[in-house]
Amino acid sequence: MNNFWARTITGLSMVFLILAALYIDRFFFALIFLVVVILGQLEFYSITSTVECKPQKLTGTILGTIIYLIVTGFFLFLEQHTLVIGLSIVVIVPILFIPVILELYRKEDKPLINAAVTIFGLIYIALPLSLLNMMNDPAGGTVFHHFPAYLVAYFLITWVYDTGAYLVGKTFGKHKFFERVSPKKTWEGTIAGTVIAIAFATGFYFITEGILLIHLLVLTLLVILFGTFGDLAESLFKRSLNLKDSGNILPGHGGILDRFDTIFVSAPFVFLYFLILNIL
Repeated sequence: MNNFWARTITGLSMVFLILAALYIDRFFFALIFLVVVILGQLEFYSITSTVECKPQKLTGTILGTIIYLIVTGFFLFLEQHTLVIGLSIVVIVPILFIPVILELYRKEDKPLINAAVTIFGLIYIALPLSLLNMMNDPAGGTVFHHFPAYLVAYFLITWVYDTGAYLVGKTFGKHKFFERVSPKKTWEGTIAGTVIAIAFATGFYFITEGILLIHLLVLTLLVILFGTFGDLAESLFKRSLNLKDSGNILPGHGGILDRFDTIFVSAPFVFLYFLILNIL
């Protein structure tokens, strides 16, 4: 029960902080996730540092921060998605090869694994969180300035789905969902979380101006599908490293990777959907 209240208080605090940042200012929102990127990279490279793998912890964290600042900076100051995407690709692709070059000078036994894990940390953490800033466009908002409705819905639906699945699964769950990877996940929790998330998205539509229900429902399905994959993937990583949590910085949740695992995988697909529809 103590873990439940710690998890609830931490979760509500983070949701409140993120929503407040969305309402207050895009730069404040970007700053919050800059901290998440830095802490997430440090955490990722710490847990993947083993006898068999020596990722470039400092270099990876610095490069991830640079990637985040480049994408975020281009969008905040240029505010043109096509141009931002083009410039980001031109700058980011060469950065991804820096760990490969640096392995030449490290004299470690497993250079391929080291470089691969370092690069994966950039793609897994820095890039998805960078895309959140490109979705934080005032033009996509409602009657509030700097309050993009679809991005608000994305965070709330993610939280509602996770919370609903966790509570129902913990209380009533009997049938394992993916026991090999995550023994605690159940079909009861997943189905309940899905129903609750869809109901919430529908309710959000009726109280929010300037949005379409079809887009909210697609957004919900993307969160459920790819958010679940993100959760399972992180569980798989932890099991391969014999870890229960990725860290202990967030009471009741574990580490940064434990809390944002659903967003790491779902954010790129949500971004792609809205970009294709030219909603961003």
